[in-house]
Amino acid sequence: MTRRSIFSAAAGLSLTGAARALPAVSANPLDAAQDETFWAEVSGLYDVTDEIIHLEHGNWGMMARPVQSAYLAHVETVNRRNSYYARREFWAEARAIKDQIAWTLGCDADEIVLTRNATEALQALIGGYNKLSSGDGVLYADLDYGSMQTAMGWLRERRGADLVTINLPEPATRQGLIDAYEQALIANPHVRLMLLTHLSHRTGLVLPVSEICAMARARQVDVIVDAAHSWGQIDFQAADLGADFIGFNLHKWIGAPLGVGLMYVRKDRIEDIDPFMGEAVRGPGDLSARVHTGTTNFAAILAIPAALDLHAAIGPARKAARLRYLRSLWVDAAREAGFEVLTPDEPGLHAAITSFRAPGQTSPEDNITLARRLLEEHRIFTVHRTGVAQGACVRVTPGVFTSPDDVRALADALPRLI
Repeated sequence: MTRRSIFSAAAGLSLTGAARALPAVSANPLDAAQDETFWAEVSGLYDVTDEIIHLEHGNWGMMARPVQSAYLAHVETVNRRNSYYARREFWAEARAIKDQIAWTLGCDADEIVLTRNATEALQALIGGYNKLSSGDGVLYADLDYGSMQTAMGWLRERRGADLVTINLPEPATRQGLIDAYEQALIANPHVRLMLLTHLSHRTGLVLPVSEICAMARARQVDVIVDAAHSWGQIDFQAADLGADFIGFNLHKWIGAPLGVGLMYVRKDRIEDIDPFMGEAVRGPGDLSARVHTGTTNFAAILAIPAALDLHAAIGPARKAARLRYLRSLWVDAAREAGFEVLTPDEPGLHAAITSFRAPGQTSPEDNITLARRLLEEHRIFTVHRTGVAQGACVRVTPGVFTSPDDVRALADALPRLI
């Protein structure tokens, strides 16, 4: 038995029938990435609209049919049994779900608390971080998420922190990214808190987070990591990042229903995050007091096990390799057609999300037009992104339901757009 099956049996959990029915596939992720029989079965678990070629999976993750069925069943149950269920049974079930999440992330259940999304988790971490003194520096980069940049700026207004911002290098290399952060810390030795985005929603750039965190720790700088897009798109566990504070989504690449996120704080650092607005603390290490969501979507939480089970059945490493393979089917063609690909090819610096733009067309208007032409002329749905140091871009984001033919359609369309 695998660790997953042992855990599932102990927790009274079982894989969905659809997950059990997936065909056998190579244990080697690189071989499995091109096994079209396997991925056709995976794709068959998703009801994808046929009105467009869907290459914008980054907004939120489409639920597979087994997850959607579980969610709708839980909606019916919660609605029917109402407060009786919520007060008497839900919290015991939620604790078991937290145990399963913690097992998947490789951490302790007391180190995580559920939120509505990664934004809520990260805002609680940034706003609650209590180790700053007036004049201490806080640092973020141009590719960080807008709401997180705003939250870091809030520390200047409310905590007297000095705000330090940097632009990440383009083109990016692993060493170049590490050097950019190191140079910023050398130039600003007063920085005590740094925000890192594991996988950028703007360009798809993957930071070497563990190396940067180790460098920051050696300088007594704490790091908050935005892992909103990386968990489920990249195969890793919480400890692999080397950070004490992390915000996650479950409704993106893990495939849970909308409205489920996660905050992680290493057990010995919980007291460094203040309780939310004076929330009552039930005891030492009470992480739940650091967030107060209010009445939440019980059914979405109850459907998390179905999403995690399917994620495990597909295989996190196979899933990550498949997404990188789908990316490879159009990136070379884009470059050959003369497009600028902003996401580096260097191993470890990319996953599925990749951005591009036509040469010299760096304005938001240029890239809105490019995305619109892809949709109107070729039925390919993408999205434009701004906030990049050298302008705007178009983002392509396939999912596990995406067929190679869908991605090749993009590769065929691009030469006609330049």
